[in-house]
Amino acid sequence: MKDMMKKLAETVDFLKGKIGFIPEIAIILGSGLSKLADFIEDTQEIAYEDIPNFPETTVAGHEGKLIFGTLKGRKVVAMKGRFHFYEGNDMGVVVYPIRVFKSMGIENLIVTNAAGGVNMDFKPGDLMLISDHISLFCDNPLRGKNPDGLGPRFPDMSQAYDKGLQQLARASAEELEIDLKTGIYSYCKGPSYESPAEIRSLRMLGADAVGMSTVPEVITARHMGMRVLGISCITNMAAGILDQPLNHAEVMETGRQVEKKFSSLISRIVENW
Repeated sequence: MKDMMKKLAETVDFLKGKIGFIPEIAIILGSGLSKLADFIEDTQEIAYEDIPNFPETTVAGHEGKLIFGTLKGRKVVAMKGRFHFYEGNDMGVVVYPIRVFKSMGIENLIVTNAAGGVNMDFKPGDLMLISDHISLFCDNPLRGKNPDGLGPRFPDMSQAYDKGLQQLARASAEELEIDLKTGIYSYCKGPSYESPAEIRSLRMLGADAVGMSTVPEVITARHMGMRVLGISCITNMAAGILDQPLNHAEVMETGRQVEKKFSSLISRIVENW
């Protein structure tokens, strides 16, 4: 635990030495959704490989950079590339950036992802506001000795996704005439896509979308007291809904098709923050 806290301090000191401000909002960009970074002005880019103790991403569509700058008048940092459990990382690696952000003094997190549609009323290209999540069968990032300096042993998850920020997101979507769905995101470890039987089970549990990220980061952010807003891009329908196989290329292509709508929505949310 002392080693982790020492590493955090090293990373934070390095980043603070590179930038002259503390971002108000951290934004994690999901697969195929990295174009939002092009809207950020006065940028400072830092590659993950240049940051002490930072891991490297191995997934197509995740570039591996922190982008510091200004979005709609607010100081932000965007992650172009996240870390997944299925890459072989332990959970401490997956959530390390969140701990760095909070340790820097960042209080707000917007987390985005590409997800499979479980709700039969959804279609590829829809954007879904995450109201809650399901993570019953996956490793918890807080397992092990609790770092008391970061948060409580048993953090509350009854409002993991900030209700005030959800209202802000809905109002922003209305301003842009974007049909923003609302639903529950189910986290699965991957890297294999879920089976049709698993998707039927998740639907019975109340899931509207499914993916391989986000929840460990949200749990860690809430553990440390950050406010969280989550938005999924429905890039494909989950297994068994359509009579076709699933592949990552489809995920990336749908992300590219909706990147303008997605970027406009996140930009307006930040503007209205």
